[in-house]
Amino acid sequence: MKAYLLISTKLGTSLEVVQRIKSKVKEVIMADAIYGKYDAIIVIEAPALENINRIVYTVIEKDHDVTRTETSIVLTPM
Repeated sequence: MKAYLLISTKLGTSLEVVQRIKSKVKEVIMADAIYGKYDAIIVIEAPALENINRIVYTVIEKDHDVTRTETSIVLTPM
């Protein structure tokens, strides 16, 4: 199962947030700091929705510099 996470961070912390997430979450297959409405985009691949929930709620949203997340679950693999 794959998910795209759009993340808002505190001002000037997006690069550090991306590095912390990449170092803590082995399921990350892509992670970039970006310009725009959101500050970072993360792509996660995990065996089940429960794994993605655990990552989002216990790692990413607990980061002290993350202010908001939006998760989009991929419906069908290509």
